[in-house]
Amino acid sequence: MKLYLDPGHGGSDPGAQGNGLREKDLTLDIALKLRSILENNYNNIEVRMSRTSDVTKSLAQRTNEANSWGADFYLSIHINSDKGSASGYEDYIYISLSNNSATARYRDIIHNEVVKLNKLNNRGKKKADFHVLRESSMDAMLSENGFIDNAKDAALMKQDSWRRSVAQGHANGIAKAFNLTEKKTPDREEPASGSGQSLHKVIAGSFKDRANAEQQIADLDAKGYESFIATAQISGETWYRVQAGAFLNRENAETRVKEIESQGIEAFITTE
Repeated sequence: MKLYLDPGHGGSDPGAQGNGLREKDLTLDIALKLRSILENNYNNIEVRMSRTSDVTKSLAQRTNEANSWGADFYLSIHINSDKGSASGYEDYIYISLSNNSATARYRDIIHNEVVKLNKLNNRGKKKADFHVLRESSMDAMLSENGFIDNAKDAALMKQDSWRRSVAQGHANGIAKAFNLTEKKTPDREEPASGSGQSLHKVIAGSFKDRANAEQQIADLDAKGYESFIATAQISGETWYRVQAGAFLNRENAETRVKEIESQGIEAFITTE
């Protein structure tokens, strides 16, 4: 899957401004975090960005590049503004597309995942005649991640952990929409069948609400710990466990628990 990732504005175009923030800085930071999450955690995805630094790039240059590359999906990251009176998250697809189109189905999935983690008022799913939606030859979506001139939204934007959560929400949506498979990492490797070895799994939280588990994953990622959700059936109920490592050596698992708990997050070990 080829994703063209477009951080809005840049260079001589700062985008929206407010509360000491510039849209171009926020969109780039979120997009870089998103690229990192996708490339580090999923198979069969290639990400190309319209910009990876503070440079000027026209809208035509962005869509021409995505079209020439043959991207499968175009995702444009933006921050909104409206004289300080509005707040929240919304996203857009091209105005002429039906709600049953493939683009709309992809957007529906991504939208649902983003709003689980972004702590913003949900302003809904919309349509518009934006250049990047109109001139891109692939399915395309533009997300507006809060209002920079709203004090409450801006307070969130100033937090690195919030920007990482927004990136994580987009990543979760893209992974679900395009059926991406997670990469195996050394911390996730299972012992060979019949080896007789025990596997010590580090659990950094167990939740009934999946959204809470996903927020925990975002918080752990912000602290440098990769994790994922593993479901468990307890007394007939489904719990969403956040697994932050699995080790053949229990001492390594105990070390991981101590590291995570030093960050103010409780953790424990299950052995299988």
